[in-house]
Amino acid sequence: MQEPEASEPEATRRTAGVAESSRANRGWWDRNADEYQTEHGTFLGDDRFVWGPEGLDEVEAELLGPPEELKGRDVLEIGAGAAQCSRWLAAQGARPVALDISHRQLQHALRIGGTFPLVCADAGALPFADGSFDLACSAYGALPFVADPRLVLREVRRVLRPGGRLVFSVTHPIRWAFPDEPGPEGLSVSGSYFDRTPYVEQDEEGRAVYVEHHRTLGDRVRDVVASGFRLVDLVEPEWPAWNTSEWGGWSPLRGNLIPGTAIFVCERD
Repeated sequence: MQEPEASEPEATRRTAGVAESSRANRGWWDRNADEYQTEHGTFLGDDRFVWGPEGLDEVEAELLGPPEELKGRDVLEIGAGAAQCSRWLAAQGARPVALDISHRQLQHALRIGGTFPLVCADAGALPFADGSFDLACSAYGALPFVADPRLVLREVRRVLRPGGRLVFSVTHPIRWAFPDEPGPEGLSVSGSYFDRTPYVEQDEEGRAVYVEHHRTLGDRVRDVVASGFRLVDLVEPEWPAWNTSEWGGWSPLRGNLIPGTAIFVCERD
């Protein structure tokens, strides 16, 4: 007897708290890690440090500092996925720790290989002592998916040493006003930029199975400052001519007209 096919989740906008968001996204990434790595693994590479779909590479950007200054630094990667960024950091002589909420994503990190620690944990409750790291980084990890970004940022500040740097990338907030489509239909405003209601996919019983949270650009800046960081730079990567690929709603068409990624460079006071 055939099992009935699971119904597609319903996409909606509604509130979703810290616990519900964490539970939903842990499950989503565990279920979808294989497909994600198959679809995007070539673009990400095994040991590249890419900040987002535009393809901005840390080799060129040096947002964590010059590569030669990374040697011997303790670095925490948050939302590491298959730990491609940590693998690049290790190759520069840094001592990375790759953390992700998804056990399945970290299994892909094991599959690719590396000698650095892998830690399965929630970014809102980091299992490290105060002042354990010199640097922290997150390329689209954790922060787009958490209900309380200040909880995560304060945890990162706690585990950073004085003067430590945090660099994280998220979907550019302006994108929330447009449909998540790579073609011309994604160029017309369809909602309010100021609507902070989370995007939720839920099952037939109304349980969230995926959650993304919207913050305006001003919200992100205030989150950074209120959490004890100083904002050093805000990078909005332009779409490069060499990148002809599409990634969800990111595409050359949209990327040449509106920003798709925002990268926050912060230092611990």
